[in-house]
Amino acid sequence: MTISRIATAFSLIGAAFILYIGINYLVTPETIATGFGLPEWPSGDAVAFMNLKGVRDTVFGLVILVLLATKQRYALGIVTLVIALVPIGDMLTVLSWHGSTATALLVHGLTAVFVVATGILLIRERSVPARSAQPAAVAA
Repeated sequence: MTISRIATAFSLIGAAFILYIGINYLVTPETIATGFGLPEWPSGDAVAFMNLKGVRDTVFGLVILVLLATKQRYALGIVTLVIALVPIGDMLTVLSWHGSTATALLVHGLTAVFVVATGILLIRERSVPARSAQPAAVAA
């Protein structure tokens, strides 16, 4: 399997995952919010913040799919590395607010690692064909 295919598969998995999370926060936030890792969730009018998370996650998923569909793979690699800051921020937020350390590290931390790996693969695939396109040295 080539780097390109692996990067595409990882991008599609990441997009599907974050779209699933985002849409669930928009449709049924009370069922998905408990898995985030924080000790308690907002109530009353503050529940609107879960809607914001749903919009954020849904948009990130769509950005990944649009860049993939338009074959902007290098740009997708850069954007993916930037998007990796979100699960890092989520992990730090859960830890700062005395949430579940296991969830912070295993959910948000591993997500960040997966997203960074995907971004690196996308960026690296651009340089791999450039190396193989160079003509071989002629033996003297």
